[in-house]
Amino acid sequence: MEITIDTLTATVTGVVEAMPTTPYRDILLNKTISFSFDSIAMGLLGLAVIIGLAWLFSTDRKGVDWKQAGRGLFLQLMIAIAVLQVVPADWLKPALLIVGTIIVVVIGLGIARRKTALNLKRITHLLSVGALMLLGVLAFFYAGEIVEFLGKCFIAVLAWTKIGSEFLFGGLMDANHFGFIFAFQILPTIIFFAALTNLFFYLGVIQKVVWLLAWLLTKAMRLSGAEGLVAAGNIFLGQIEASLLAKMYLPSMTRSEIMLVMTAGLATIAGGVLAAYIGMLGAGDELMKLAFAKHLLSASVMAAPGAVVIAKIIVPQREDINNKIEVAKKEAGKNILDAIANGATEGLRLAANVAAMLLVFYALIAGFNFIIDKIGIWTNLNEVIANATNGQYQGLSLEFILGYLFAPVIWLMGVPWSDVTLVGQLLGQKLIMTEFIGYQNLSTMIQTGVFYDPRSIIMAVYVLCGFANFVSVGMQIGGIGSLAPKQKVLMSQLGMRALLGGTLVAMISATMVGMFLS
Repeated sequence: MEITIDTLTATVTGVVEAMPTTPYRDILLNKTISFSFDSIAMGLLGLAVIIGLAWLFSTDRKGVDWKQAGRGLFLQLMIAIAVLQVVPADWLKPALLIVGTIIVVVIGLGIARRKTALNLKRITHLLSVGALMLLGVLAFFYAGEIVEFLGKCFIAVLAWTKIGSEFLFGGLMDANHFGFIFAFQILPTIIFFAALTNLFFYLGVIQKVVWLLAWLLTKAMRLSGAEGLVAAGNIFLGQIEASLLAKMYLPSMTRSEIMLVMTAGLATIAGGVLAAYIGMLGAGDELMKLAFAKHLLSASVMAAPGAVVIAKIIVPQREDINNKIEVAKKEAGKNILDAIANGATEGLRLAANVAAMLLVFYALIAGFNFIIDKIGIWTNLNEVIANATNGQYQGLSLEFILGYLFAPVIWLMGVPWSDVTLVGQLLGQKLIMTEFIGYQNLSTMIQTGVFYDPRSIIMAVYVLCGFANFVSVGMQIGGIGSLAPKQKVLMSQLGMRALLGGTLVAMISATMVGMFLS
């Protein structure tokens, strides 16, 4: 049976009743967005605190380009508003009329300045700028539909992955009978998406999309060409693969540029694991998968300008920049079959690393909780904690410690007070044990219905976006450092600042989205 976007949508519509449900399903699928003065005010306070933290850890507080930061934050906010479809569609025609008038006036003034013969090159440039402005307006108003279409593409590919997995594992893929088995439901997704990504790289599709986005980022935020390539590439690729796009520039990059490379890598998520997160959070419900795909995609896109803002505040750019944009070539394969095979091999390696990491960290969490639980029993702390949290925590545990450690900053972001410790513990797990642990636990929380406010779930999705954890910092120093050995010492020096930067980027995205989810 051939699976297409249309047939998948029809199938999803027909089997909704048969799908497993969660306590928040109806609310999360509701596309109506509302906001209040309180949510806006709280969000602005949270943004001020987050930007203030970045400035506090800046290496050159007087050298911060606040105009560049403002442009980046504005772009990030516009992406949030567009994807959430806060602006009514009725505003499209007036917006196009206004932009069209501005374009005509600008072109007219440009031509009027030339008293001699018309400059064809100048007119062509003005027309190109005008076309980009019109496309920008259309993209703003139809961003929700665009992201939803991309989400359906991800769901379709997940369906193809399931067919391949069923060939290997047969009845073990039946979640209704055997339950949700992570190794069978999620790990094959990573392998297939890695193969698909490498195929698109071989065909040159990814390079062209990355070049266009890099050009837009470079023009909008005054970045060097290499920075634009890395920031755009991280939306689709892993942090090491994205750095390969600018491999030729890495050895000569400035301190500020290296900071952006590291921050962008830690603030975004790769396509392969993004698909895995969609599968985890959706837990078999196709419409829930689509809802989470929309937020995961927007979180990764929003992280690109956000990474620029935070990286340039923490390590401002003082040197001259090179605006040249040239995508470095990567050997994806000798032909299509070789590219698919190489991608599958890389995906298998990544899936094995994920499986090993999850096994070890879950075991370590269990061991840590076992030890401190005994301390809680001996000191009678468990009973005190259970009473103080109304049963939300049964005693002293890593989840309890992380939840309350990060609760203040989570509250400032606008997460409802009743859920701040839950989102706080997820942030702590992401930092210490990787975002994979965080998303897996978020999936469990969704299924068990522990959140008081569904808004907290969506904000948690954005908080967990990115590879900002201690393990990834080590991978960056080793992986990207191997591409530019002379930069390895500098990357080691910037490691903790980059980790802070990647974390703050995710918090900014979550805060902005939370402003429009009252």
